[in-house]
Amino acid sequence: MPNSEKYDKILDALQELLDRRSIQSISVSDIAKQAGIGKGSIYYYFPSKDAILDALVTRNYEKPIQIAKNLARQTDVSPFTRMAMLFQACRNSSAEFLRLGSASPEEPIYSRASSANPHERAYFHQKYISHLIAELKPVLTEIIQQGIQNGEIHFDYPAALAEIVLIILSVKIDNTLVPSSPENIEETIRGLICLLEKGTENPPGSLNFLTAF
Repeated sequence: MPNSEKYDKILDALQELLDRRSIQSISVSDIAKQAGIGKGSIYYYFPSKDAILDALVTRNYEKPIQIAKNLARQTDVSPFTRMAMLFQACRNSSAEFLRLGSASPEEPIYSRASSANPHERAYFHQKYISHLIAELKPVLTEIIQQGIQNGEIHFDYPAALAEIVLIILSVKIDNTLVPSSPENIEETIRGLICLLEKGTENPPGSLNFLTAF
């Protein structure tokens, strides 16, 4: 059975290295040295450096995403309220992502070194977006399907709707891929809510409360 302490030590080592160096310059040997373990031990836990990075992304964003999943499964709450909870999870995850160059001990994998490199920032951003959508899409799809079954939502493609919503939210709220003003972001979110109202056959303005989350 894998040693969880050693597993976390490997992730901690990569995090520490990212505080000083770019991801491209870091090798598996560097990670092993920083972790104080043999290089062969790394491959017992991870097949590649990319796999270590993916695990680090997962760990860094685990808390807000798990909170969203737990809240979203409260089936006694209306589907739209639970969708709003997922909106908040996107904001929380984005806040984690955007804490660049911070001296905080909770600093994310973006460090002073990586944030100075726009190519590295874009690379991490892709990792973040992929992880966020992959984790939240099944949850949001389930919520939409429950709303359809209850007659509160009228839409034929719940998984597609979930993906569209998450792509828009993760890109606009994160605000690094296509930088926008606060006014533009708010306008886009309100446009998304308008489309949700029309697509799910809810009256105009009925879902405006989603912007409060």
